[in-house]
Amino acid sequence: MSDSVFIAPSLSTAQTEDTFEFQSYEKKEHSRPYLGPDVKPENLVELVSSYYNVPELIRYFKEHPQYKKITLQFPDELVLDSSIVVQLMQQELTGEDEDGSECASGPCSDTVVEDGKKCGNSDGCGCSAGSAERETGRKVWILADTSYSSCCVDEVASEHVKGDIVVHFGDACMNAVQKLPVVYCFGKPMLDLDLVISQFESKFTDKNEKVCLLADAPCSSHMRTLYNKLHDDEGFHNVVFGDINQGMLEADTHIVGYSNSSEHDESLQKYMTFGNRNIFGSPDQKRSQEEDSSELQEYQLFHITVPKDPHLLYLTTKFQSVTLYDTGNNTIIEGPFPSMMKRYKFMHMARTAGTVGILVNTLSLRNTKETMNQLTKLLKENGKKHYLFVVGKPNVAKLANFEPIEIWCILGCGQGGIVLDQYNEFYKPIITPYELLMALSDEVTWTGQWITDFQTIIKQIEDEVHDVDEVCSVHSDSSSTSFIEDEAPEFSAVTGKYVSTSRPLRQIARLEIETPLEQVQASDSTELVKQFAKTVSIRNTVSTSAAFLQTRQWTGLGSDYNKEDEGEQDGATVEEGTAGVARSYQFDENNKA
Repeated sequence: MSDSVFIAPSLSTAQTEDTFEFQSYEKKEHSRPYLGPDVKPENLVELVSSYYNVPELIRYFKEHPQYKKITLQFPDELVLDSSIVVQLMQQELTGEDEDGSECASGPCSDTVVEDGKKCGNSDGCGCSAGSAERETGRKVWILADTSYSSCCVDEVASEHVKGDIVVHFGDACMNAVQKLPVVYCFGKPMLDLDLVISQFESKFTDKNEKVCLLADAPCSSHMRTLYNKLHDDEGFHNVVFGDINQGMLEADTHIVGYSNSSEHDESLQKYMTFGNRNIFGSPDQKRSQEEDSSELQEYQLFHITVPKDPHLLYLTTKFQSVTLYDTGNNTIIEGPFPSMMKRYKFMHMARTAGTVGILVNTLSLRNTKETMNQLTKLLKENGKKHYLFVVGKPNVAKLANFEPIEIWCILGCGQGGIVLDQYNEFYKPIITPYELLMALSDEVTWTGQWITDFQTIIKQIEDEVHDVDEVCSVHSDSSSTSFIEDEAPEFSAVTGKYVSTSRPLRQIARLEIETPLEQVQASDSTELVKQFAKTVSIRNTVSTSAAFLQTRQWTGLGSDYNKEDEGEQDGATVEEGTAGVARSYQFDENNKA
């Protein structure tokens, strides 16, 4: 036997260093402006630990040993800090330090146990407690793929690993979730208050103007200090500010690193509750006896950070004017902002739509299922057909796959889970349940409000369904009146035409299908799908999707194939394909030469 070494021949295209020149990239350092200007590799761990209040987070879990499986949810812009946070938590909670000095069951040595394993390995431990207690130690997961809006708690992803609790980092809407307990860790970003005051004074020159200060959850910790500087030092006596409303949180919900001192400060008076914020101001300001968010119409909003489009649209309906402060470049933004007029147009389009797609964009928020059930009931009462879709992160390509859908109704978080098509990218309009409710009302009404709270929408839908049931009971005795209502076309304010297909389910009751008698006798009565001439019936209900497909000019691959012409047509000529790699085929090289 020869000592020579046989090398397998290379079966791939010859590759040199120039082959991957288009794929090479330089290592880029990630920017962390929220940690401050002095971010260096040697102090990065310390800054991240201080920003997220990791010591307090660890202390919370030590005080609550019942949470064994901990899931951490980071938004896309903060996921680069997840490895540092997990490392700090594992060293204190799971005991898996690199030197093996500590484990879940306490201090132990490097004594070799079964199969030569030592403490510090994930498979075993050399302490006296044994591997049974080792397996019951804490485990930490990072939810790297959040399916829905980053402000919402992704309870579904946590259940994939059977998590006991979710730690949500970054900005949060703080809406109630279905099952799991939640710990919020907003963080405390750096904010130059002197620059903020300078931009504020350039915008509001009159110190008697009524201005409300708001910010996202992380920057809300600076609102009290900013209010003191503007009210006491600069003389803006009609300024109020918003602080986190911890009263809306569940009993098993905790906020790490956030102290709400405004509630117990005698120098402040609570103005009102606005969503997940409490509005505070000076006690000498005149206020009404009852808390009413409509009073905010007298105020101009100065918002620190740029909110998501759905929340921004909601804010424009509540305040006299909106000014945003961009913390990235320290400038103010005064518009243009999302317009309510497009919502008014979409409402009229939903009024004449026959097929509605209910797009569920969250499964974790409370009252989602109740809202879904009420919407389907409302659509059936109004004779409209609906389909239910559960899609993570909807985009243009996903929704374009369902052509029969005439309009989409999205169920998502009002802060970041609603899709606002500002640039007309989607093929079909996307509306909210509140806009669909107004579209299905007997009279066209437009209040100028934008309601996204599920509980309020459920109450309004129940009232609407109750009114529809009363109308149906009144006309149940008169078949002629019911026939006229079913067949009455709907006027479209968008196109200026009458639409007769806006209520397909009601028209089915009056639809007659003519078919030869022998075809009916030959068909099986238990058949699910029946075809009559050019109409498809499924369980005695005419399929609007099949009717839509029949109106298309292109009906699929091979639809234009004619067997009679098979003998007259020649087969395709076999041609030689391209050679080389995808970025540079052989014919490209020849053309260059």
